[in-house]
Amino acid sequence: MGKLVLCLAALLALAPARAHDFEITTVAVIFDGRGGFQLDIGADIDAIALGLDPATDSAVVAARMEALTPDELDEARERARKRLREWLTLSFDGDSPETTIDFPHYGTPAATAAEIPTVLGTLARFRGSVPEGAREFALRADRVFKVVDLKVFHPQAGAPADYTLRPGEASPPFVLGAAEQVEQSVFWRYLALGFEHILPKGLDHILFVLGLFLLSTHWKPLLWQVTAFTVAHSVTLALSMLGVVSLPERPVETLIALSIAYVGIENVLTSRLHAWRTALVFAFGLLHGLGFAGVLQELGAPTDRFVPALVGFNLGVELGQLAVLALAFAAVGWCRAKDWYRPGVVVPASLAIAAVALYWTWERALG
Repeated sequence: MGKLVLCLAALLALAPARAHDFEITTVAVIFDGRGGFQLDIGADIDAIALGLDPATDSAVVAARMEALTPDELDEARERARKRLREWLTLSFDGDSPETTIDFPHYGTPAATAAEIPTVLGTLARFRGSVPEGAREFALRADRVFKVVDLKVFHPQAGAPADYTLRPGEASPPFVLGAAEQVEQSVFWRYLALGFEHILPKGLDHILFVLGLFLLSTHWKPLLWQVTAFTVAHSVTLALSMLGVVSLPERPVETLIALSIAYVGIENVLTSRLHAWRTALVFAFGLLHGLGFAGVLQELGAPTDRFVPALVGFNLGVELGQLAVLALAFAAVGWCRAKDWYRPGVVVPASLAIAAVALYWTWERALG
């Protein structure tokens, strides 16, 4: 009964194909809890079988398919299977399983009576067995698919995991195990993703943290600023992921760049750390949290393990920021008490930060 419910849910998630393109492709993966799995993908199987451009007119595709002889139709089905295997890479712990592929709509009213009639239908189904001892499942879709909406159903999961994959992107590993194992794996995976978003990928956030470091010659005020920034972006990150707060990406990213420019310019204009800077850093942290939320949404935070993903990502971001501070201290910390530290390090570095951030502001404002 449980498997039937999962299958029905997955099939409902697959919207019928109305056009011969892959702008948004829905994929549902269903684990039955007894060692088997199936993957359903909604696509125009006829166009894939004929090797036609996805934008080919529906009437042309239908006429070509109906003109095939039985032998040619068999060949077309095999071509569709071959292309689907090339375009969708399923893996368990890095190894690809053997699968069969069939087309459930073929020969049924679901194909012939569809709004856009087809021969092979609009659904391809992979079936296979989970390798014994496998711990993780992942899917990579070819760049022929623009966006993939991936849902993973598992009897031990409270809700389907939902991911949005960009062209050519692999899904985060889905853990096949007990709930406790899943939560731990999700936590560590998103912790690594959070750290990676700062080092090496988060140049804008790196420059912001360096801007805080340059004006603070003592650890205590620096830690107060970092703590305020942490608390603030944790709040907006959580609220954004819960759908309470939502702002368009362009103004958020533009304002983030402006906040970096402000810190760089302030470092040049003043040599004294004002008490109100911590409050300002808190406000900037609220803004940066919205940027972190956009990244986490792009990564496809699993809806069934939202809390460990959120906590892990946030902690990873903090570890990345602390690593930036440690590297900055190792590079110039020894000279922070020198008379030439401000004119020789703080001012030129802050000017460089401000210049880069102002360029980003202009670039992001124009889209």
